[in-house]
Amino acid sequence: QVQLVESGGGSVQAGGSLRLSCAASVYIGSGYCIAWFRQAPGKEREGVASINKYENTLYADSVKGRFTVSKDNTKNTADLQMNDLKPEDTGMYYCVASAGGTFCPLLAQSVYPYWGQGTQVTVSS
Repeated sequence: QVQLVESGGGSVQAGGSLRLSCAASVYIGSGYCIAWFRQAPGKEREGVASINKYENTLYADSVKGRFTVSKDNTKNTADLQMNDLKPEDTGMYYCVASAGGTFCPLLAQSVYPYWGQGTQVTVSS
């Protein structure tokens, strides 16, 4: 069983930055796919960014150029650096993982069996 624990959420004004971190209970360098999803109040959950075992990344159009996903296999952590935050970035952010390794989609939540508890990000205007 893979456990994921997010940290780094908080409140920030528009234009500010936050860095989310996800600590995994397994060695993610062995082929895990790590992604970040978010859910705003009253909205459906959406994929934000993902990184595969080759460190290829995918981003939702809404965050391209502002968010950067990375991972450190030696520490079993994955980070989401969020810059130029906007009020529409507000939501609960979840770190998710799958053993898929290569295929790390943002439009298919069902491929990720492992989910963290989430960390809240609030951006005020």
